Amino acid sequence: MADRVTVIGWDGSPLTAAARSALSAATLVAGAAHHLALPEVPPGAERVRLGSVDLAARRIAGHRGTAVVLADGDPGFFGVVRALRAPEHGLEVEVVPAVSSVAAAFARAGMPWEDARIVVAQQRTLRRAVNVCRAHPKVAVLTSPGAGPAELALLLDCVHRTFVVCEELGTAREQVSVLTSDKAADHTWRDPNVVLVIGGAGSTGAPPTAPWLMGQEPTAPPVRGWGLPTQEYDSQAYGSATPAPARAGAGEDPSLRAAQLARLGPRIGDLVWDIGCAGGAFAVEAARFGAAVIAVDMDPAASARTEQTARRHGVHLQTVPGRAPHVLESLPEPDVVRIAAGGVPVVTACTDRRPERIVAHASTRDEAEAIGAALADGGYTVESLLLQTVGLDPDDWSERERSVVFLLSGRRADTPARDGAAPQAR
Repeated sequence: MADRVTVIGWDGSPLTAAARSALSAATLVAGAAHHLALPEVPPGAERVRLGSVDLAARRIAGHRGTAVVLADGDPGFFGVVRALRAPEHGLEVEVVPAVSSVAAAFARAGMPWEDARIVVAQQRTLRRAVNVCRAHPKVAVLTSPGAGPAELALLLDCVHRTFVVCEELGTAREQVSVLTSDKAADHTWRDPNVVLVIGGAGSTGAPPTAPWLMGQEPTAPPVRGWGLPTQEYDSQAYGSATPAPARAGAGEDPSLRAAQLARLGPRIGDLVWDIGCAGGAFAVEAARFGAAVIAVDMDPAASARTEQTARRHGVHLQTVPGRAPHVLESLPEPDVVRIAAGGVPVVTACTDRRPERIVAHASTRDEAEAIGAALADGGYTVESLLLQTVGLDPDDWSERERSVVFLLSGRRADTPARDGAAPQAR
């Protein structure tokens, strides 16, 4: 095993005294081609191109001498330090950090970034990275070949954002471009690059406050809890994604909404379909968990109410007016789906898209049996519950209102583990 392993971050500025000292004593140096070309690399040291970090780690583990690994930016921030410290390699490392590529990108843009989300986009994680860009107004994307600015723009589709594309930061070929997301797909971008995805900010009417937690938007209101009363959103809410007789709104009971959210478990990186969004109560609560949300309703007024509710609560979502199931054909792939209207045809259309989980509700047993059968036929494990909630007047404990509804939830039988990948060395 190497006697000493030092990981040096490089951001294009002159190396520090500590970095130069470690390099001068190195008998093995690993890094990208532009790192190995640095004049400080000893001419007699063994040089290892850092393509696969695992392969390089094995070479370092078997080396007798002093090893140095060079990486762009801060190697402890979505960088090589995690891979080198993996238990299978047994390497203890010293780190000489530099300015991270994310910090450098925001500095070039002249923007604060404590309220930014930071994601790694690789081909296996690209869709989830795009979902974060849909849901949040300030996202830094560490890209990789095949998952760069053009691919981000194509998957964002109708969601308008501003891209700040920072190519080859810290080098003589550094270039910073600012353009709208619909133009980014028309360019060829050089690697490595960092993309700042900006826009979609809503307004809550509250005065701006400074964030106190990394990645949290300062405009988000201090709302506590979920499954909030319907009047917190829209007292007129009822689903109308497909033609149907007038409904009393049993599907909008807050307790049902809470149960649906609990079974779907929306989270950052997910895309949620809310079919029959009505006043936007469910869509907004799903967005408050950090998920990207597409809210569908055939009634344009329902879409408008949902957008107003989202702005009032400081979350970001996309509304799509249209008739389900036909409107669903053009939507990007969902992770979880809530069906408030449309019955079996919409359930079948959703099972064909293979989301991890689906929830629906029914007001009669026959309707519940039909939806449950459609979920099962689509390859989902079905849970069915009869939920009854009774609102009581605390003054005399008399019954104020009652809601009785069937909750149907389906979990895809072949649901794989969450996709993930080791981040690109930087």
